[in-house]
Amino acid sequence: MANHKSAIKRIRANAAKRLRNRYQAKTTRNAIKKLRGSTSKAEATPLLTTVISMLDRLAKKNVIHKNKASNNKSKLTKFVNGLQ
Repeated sequence: MANHKSAIKRIRANAAKRLRNRYQAKTTRNAIKKLRGSTSKAEATPLLTTVISMLDRLAKKNVIHKNKASNNKSKLTKFVNGLQ
């Protein structure tokens, strides 16, 4: 256990940040699954912009790696462009 007051506060802050990061990452993963499940281009296009924004935000905060975000955006864009 931490002995210094600042270390105890850091543990609390890290726990709060970890919960926030997990929530945002899980929400993004669910949005990606919803996008992959869509069948029409008209339905998927607005979802794509939302998901891209979420991925960029996660990459900016180093929750996910920037290359992972880039790969996901590329694959999802290809998927949406291939829809009818």
